[in-house]
Amino acid sequence: MKKGTKSAGVARQYSGTAGRIENAQVGVFLAYAAAAGRTFLDRELYLPKAWTEDRERCAQAGIGDQVQFATKPELAMVMLARAMDAGVPARWVSGDEVYGQQSKLRTMLHEREMSYVLAVPVNQRVFPAAGGLSAELRADALGATLPAQAWKRLSAGAGAKGPRIYHWARVVIRPVDEAGKRHWLLVRRALSDPSDLAYYLCFARAGTPLRELVRVAGARWAIEESFQTAKGEVGLDQYQVRRYDSWYRHITLAMLAHAFLTVTRAAAGAKRGLPDQPMS
Repeated sequence: MKKGTKSAGVARQYSGTAGRIENAQVGVFLAYAAAAGRTFLDRELYLPKAWTEDRERCAQAGIGDQVQFATKPELAMVMLARAMDAGVPARWVSGDEVYGQQSKLRTMLHEREMSYVLAVPVNQRVFPAAGGLSAELRADALGATLPAQAWKRLSAGAGAKGPRIYHWARVVIRPVDEAGKRHWLLVRRALSDPSDLAYYLCFARAGTPLRELVRVAGARWAIEESFQTAKGEVGLDQYQVRRYDSWYRHITLAMLAHAFLTVTRAAAGAKRGLPDQPMS
């Protein structure tokens, strides 16, 4: 959250911190989740078009001419490509609806043979692969065709109030890939309110069990946990800078400190012989 109009990228825009449209800077972050811990890998400051179309304003904030407008999914693609090109060991990518509904991002992951579970809105269009349904359908319409026996009660990992347990179901969608890969629509249903549904597009090897897709869907919450610990332990959001390069310096140093603490904590746990925490 910011006051004024001088800080790089500041604008009235949706802020996840506030949960509403506010005057704020917005960063896109790539987090890494493993059994031993979770931390941030990369970051990019989102610049609205009101900034990139005003080069004088950009110059005053230290934003070079080479920095052009990019959507949040495009920034995510840049960071994911950097991580994969650097050889970061990973088997899955997960993200919320902002990223899941972008076909270019899904195509990039598909071409790199990177499995994913990405949240999508209810109106996401999908093609059923079986059952005599040949027309393109909305995700919620296809989910409504799932029989009662398709739903399984599974945990998506531990939360602040215990296991995150929901009913889950999936259905194969096109394209049905060769070479042992497959696409699914995954649906999550709240136990207490059957009308509370969430949808995910998934890409993985054909034999992937439902439980594994559910686990990865739950792993997305690791980024929210990382935000909480980074703000509380290393001051991720505690800065009074305006320039573009200054934002990157502060955020990068905070991320480094968070990664150091994560690795130190994992190493200390290993020395004490503590069991690994499941990825959640």
